Amino acid sequence: MVTISSVAIGLNTVWVLLCAALVFLMEAGFAALEAGFIHSRNSLNIIMKVLMDCTVGIIGYFICGFAIMYGADEAGLIGISGFLVQGDFSHLNLSVPVYAFWLFQAAFAIAMATIVSGAVAERMKFAPYIIFSLLATVLIYPLAGHWVWSSGGWLNKMGMLDFAGSAVVHALGGWAALAAVTVLGPRTGRFGKDGAITVMPGHNLPLAALGAFILWFGWFGFNPGSTLSGLDLNIAKIAVNTNLSAAMGGTIAALLTLFRYGKADPSMVINGALGGLVAITAGCAYVEPVSALIIGAFAGILIVIAVPLLDKLHFDDPVGAVAVHGVCGTFGTIAVGLFAEKSGLFYGGGVHLLFVQTIGVIAVSALGYSLTYALFRALKATVGIRVTEEDEIVGLDLSEHGIAAYNDLEYSPLKSLQHFSIQEPAKVKNEDISPA
Repeated sequence: MVTISSVAIGLNTVWVLLCAALVFLMEAGFAALEAGFIHSRNSLNIIMKVLMDCTVGIIGYFICGFAIMYGADEAGLIGISGFLVQGDFSHLNLSVPVYAFWLFQAAFAIAMATIVSGAVAERMKFAPYIIFSLLATVLIYPLAGHWVWSSGGWLNKMGMLDFAGSAVVHALGGWAALAAVTVLGPRTGRFGKDGAITVMPGHNLPLAALGAFILWFGWFGFNPGSTLSGLDLNIAKIAVNTNLSAAMGGTIAALLTLFRYGKADPSMVINGALGGLVAITAGCAYVEPVSALIIGAFAGILIVIAVPLLDKLHFDDPVGAVAVHGVCGTFGTIAVGLFAEKSGLFYGGGVHLLFVQTIGVIAVSALGYSLTYALFRALKATVGIRVTEEDEIVGLDLSEHGIAAYNDLEYSPLKSLQHFSIQEPAKVKNEDISPA
């Protein structure tokens, strides 16, 4: 018998499955973005790493990641039931089948792992990356998600608000990326002993821009889909806030680079829009559209500051993952404590929520950084995490997979070595570095 209740459940299920597909499509955006931001000789390798996030990551999250994240828990630290998505999940009070909820969350899990793939591009071995991807979706992301989103999590009990994951997905992934970069080290020739920075521009910025558009599109599943209900009329405001913050982030990045360098920098505009998306993800359901514009504006400013700053500090992040996800994710989480309607500081709510948001994002970021740092140190001491200098020069497409991404090019190891030795990229001092 068809009832109003069964129709509502059906509509909500279709909504969540559709949004899960949109979030999964973001992996295509990540792949295109990261491939475009790096050398052509490594573009197939980075796509393979994103594919591994989708393969081993989904399997790992099914076997035990979901249980650690949403299983029953008395201490508020880790779930201990629901492995293989079996058992009683009544404590979640879901309005959709648990499998629909799992699929949606699985797409989030692999997105968190993929954030790190871009930061370690062009010099990390393929096999150790698979180990990281598995552990990220089995343990690192589920732990953070349990703390914030599970009803038993200690940050959830404190009242932390992170609607769709500025902290749980983005700050976690961004600071995990910084830990990975710290252990892995920069690409060969990236930084000189005299402080010079070698500019290594991406081989295909139109491809990177296409990736950004796909990510932006997928975010309409990422944020509105987190309502888990197609009947929740708040999805309209969530979608508007998401769009406004992205637009303002990209606009501010364009204007600032135009003013500072005389030309609008495409890579900064791309990352400015993505930074706006990341920053609004925590508060998209809690803030007004005008606040979303302000949050996006600050995200654009932070991108223009953070990208060259990380270069000056000699952290080699080819795609800007730390700036986009770590910096903007942290800011967006804290911004909820300022701009949330009724409970934010600027809306008469006092400092309590701001304090909770700050404690929460610090805890989640520390979790991501420390676990990733420990894992990469362990991998470095055992199987090794870095390709040889010769393999790095030849390119990871050939050295790790035995095939080039662009087979119409005369792409031999010998010619790659000759090209590297004859044509050195331009070098500039720290104070003269452009974010390109």
